[in-house]
Amino acid sequence: MSEWIAGRVCGKRQWTEKLVSLQIEAEVAPFVAGQFGRLALDIDGERVARPYSFVNAPDERPLEFYFVVVPDGLLSPRLGHLEAGDEVWVARRPGGFFILDEVPPGRDLWCLATGTGLGVFLSILKTPEPWQRFENIILVHGVRHARELTYGDTIEDFARRHPEQFRTISLISREASETALPGRIPAAIENGTLEARAGVTISPAHSQVMICGNPNMVNDTRTVLEQRGLRRNRRQQPGHITTENYWRS
Repeated sequence: MSEWIAGRVCGKRQWTEKLVSLQIEAEVAPFVAGQFGRLALDIDGERVARPYSFVNAPDERPLEFYFVVVPDGLLSPRLGHLEAGDEVWVARRPGGFFILDEVPPGRDLWCLATGTGLGVFLSILKTPEPWQRFENIILVHGVRHARELTYGDTIEDFARRHPEQFRTISLISREASETALPGRIPAAIENGTLEARAGVTISPAHSQVMICGNPNMVNDTRTVLEQRGLRRNRRQQPGHITTENYWRS
């Protein structure tokens, strides 16, 4: 059986000049929310592939992938030029362990994302499991500019369905905003503004934190959380911090 199957683009959302979501029809193997698929194109006689998290829930179709177009990247600019009807290779089997099955119990689930790292949390929050397991769910999305705050309709739907359980917080680092917090996620944890906005504290006693995004943000946030007494989550030694770097070209 081939590793790759032919998919077809059936929809596209051009959020900004560099932020794109593709909806793709392809019959992939079952996956768990939080896992990634791989997209590929044949470029100069070579199949070039990159991993991208599913934005859709496991029972949703079409497949959806959210990515940033890296101007000098090999694959993402070509993916960004695809339109409805174009073909793209999709890996048959998903991968990855950034899933709730790997997250220990807790009262509060913090979902911390920068940029297109948001997509994986949308997939997770579209499933029943987080709402059944956690008393409070806080989705945090950090971007540079306000126009990069995407998927507002999906996030508003979470808030409508779970008004007592769900909180969403945006951070914008390079322009002023009347509604978003300023600066970066690690600094907002360190100075207390993130918890103040959420009305929920971060503590080893009741917090589970999932982090996905820019590797610098992931590393800096983990450092700040470890100073609070939270530990990395490992299978052999359960903790409080589960991470995934999200840096694709």
